[in-house]
Amino acid sequence: MIATVDYHTGGEPFRIVTGGGPDLPGEDVPARRIAAMEQADDLRRLLCHEPRGHADMYGCFLVPPNDPGAHLGALFWHKDGFSTACGHGTIALGAYAVHEGLVAAPRDGVTDVVIDVPSGRVTARVRTSGGRMRAVTFVNVPSYVLARDVQAGGVRVDLAYGGAIYASLPAAAVGLSVEPRHLTALVEHARRIKAALAGHPATEHPGDDRLSGVYGVIFHDELPDVDGAAHQRNVTVFADGEVDRSPCGSGTAARLALLHDDGLRGLLVHHSVVGSSFVARVAEVVPEGIVPEIEGMAYRTGRHVFELDPEDPIGTGFVLR
Repeated sequence: MIATVDYHTGGEPFRIVTGGGPDLPGEDVPARRIAAMEQADDLRRLLCHEPRGHADMYGCFLVPPNDPGAHLGALFWHKDGFSTACGHGTIALGAYAVHEGLVAAPRDGVTDVVIDVPSGRVTARVRTSGGRMRAVTFVNVPSYVLARDVQAGGVRVDLAYGGAIYASLPAAAVGLSVEPRHLTALVEHARRIKAALAGHPATEHPGDDRLSGVYGVIFHDELPDVDGAAHQRNVTVFADGEVDRSPCGSGTAARLALLHDDGLRGLLVHHSVVGSSFVARVAEVVPEGIVPEIEGMAYRTGRHVFELDPEDPIGTGFVLR
């Protein structure tokens, strides 16, 4: 019997396992991620694949933090495996921690929920007013540009790290725009680009090989600036063809690193393919690059108890793409 609480952040689902999850060994969260790949992949499939989930599902296992300096640890998963970072999930975890009383929050004020994830220690800064949550800001690990103008599958991309490595390019570079009607074609382009970058030296993380490799491909459209803030619409295709309904938290961090490198010094309002938005800013410039702050909001959508009938021939499920 597996208990979960489900949220969405900007339209992107996030399933938090609150009961019946795995007991994973490891001295820290990155080590527990390796253990999860080896010992908990069937449970990931059960919760993520159809008929309990779908090809674009996302969620996490809660695990102990690295040390008492954090409130909790999290291992993020999707239909193809375990990711190193998840900004929309971090926002959802901040909302969850305050909703459930795991971290006390005032009626009016700001509360930091500190979370250890495979890419490092991040913060979900929860803003409350009148006893209600109004926004959650994802304070990410340092984010930075890895490479510019890299040839990949017939196009040229920029590579940046925002907790995971992303390839970024204008949607116009493949003759498209960021619209739902173009999603199938954008997914096909993303798969080609990601395959072309497999093993490329520019996709190696400079300090931890467990963070190497392109996780997602970000297509963006330029939109008019409003009140001095840059606006872009993006869609991130991550893992093997999964489409992020939100503006993608760690992807927004990667985009902000690129734009800051280009000279942006104000806000980035990042719009998603479904019309939701995050507001991103550079909180600090550090030797590695920038520390991004990305504001959004998560909403609880339900509570579930899942089970697997031992006689069910479907087993842990399937996906149709």
